[in-house]
Order: sequence, then structure tokens, then C-alpha cells
Amino acid sequence: MTSGAPPTVRDAVTVFFQRNIANPVMRHLPFQTLLETTGRRSGRPRQTPVGGRRIDNHFWFVSEFGEKSQYVRNIAADPRVRIRLNGRWHRGTAVPLPDDDPHARMQELPRFNNVGVKTFGTNLLTIRVDLDD
Repeated sequence: MTSGAPPTVRDAVTVFFQRNIANPVMRHLPFQTLLETTGRRSGRPRQTPVGGRRIDNHFWFVSEFGEKSQYVRNIAADPRVRIRLNGRWHRGTAVPLPDDDPHARMQELPRFNNVGVKTFGTNLLTIRVDLDD
């Protein structure tokens, strides 16, 4: 969250908690869905826990911070991603959908994750991953 208006205290606390506490723990849980992007500066794989749902050959989720999110910036630089679903990795292409209604989309997604997105999200953005398999 380094561009545009400075982050609010709430945003800064949320990012600190996610980056330093929640995400490192969640990455190691076998049931946790992970989004893997390629770092736009480093070129290294970056794994982020996400919550969403596979519907046919697409994986849908809503980003809390939208275009300010580091993984959304990585997607803008290189949309090729991997998603770990139920312990299995799938390749795909991520497509941010700014015209999609994220609140309506969350009605189709797991409620557990939606609580966090609704509580902490300040700039919601729907992301669809078109899966190769």
C-alpha cells in the first residue's frame, strides 16, 4: 500500500497483522488456498492466502485492498499465477474485474473469508483466475 493516499491507521494495522502474523501461519496450513504471483520487482514467487471458490474452470475471490494490494500489483505486471486448492496447484491467468460488484460476488463465496474482507477491506476488487486445467 505504497501509492496514492497514505494508509489509514486501520489499514496499517491490518497489513502489519496479515503480513507478519496471519499470512506466515496460514501459508503452512494444508487446507488453505494460496495465490502464487511473481514478484514484479524481485521475480520471485510470492504466496498469499486467499479465500474464494472454484466455479467450473474459474477461481473467484475478492481482494480487500484492491489495486493497492501487493499481489494485485504483481498480477498487473504478470497475470500468470498458480492457485493451491485442496493441496493441489493449478496454473491460470488472473483477471481483475473492476466493473464487477464485489459485494454481490461475495454472496457466492465462502462466508468465513467474507467476514474478514467486509471487516477490513477498504477498496474491494473482484479477481477471477481462469484456470488452465
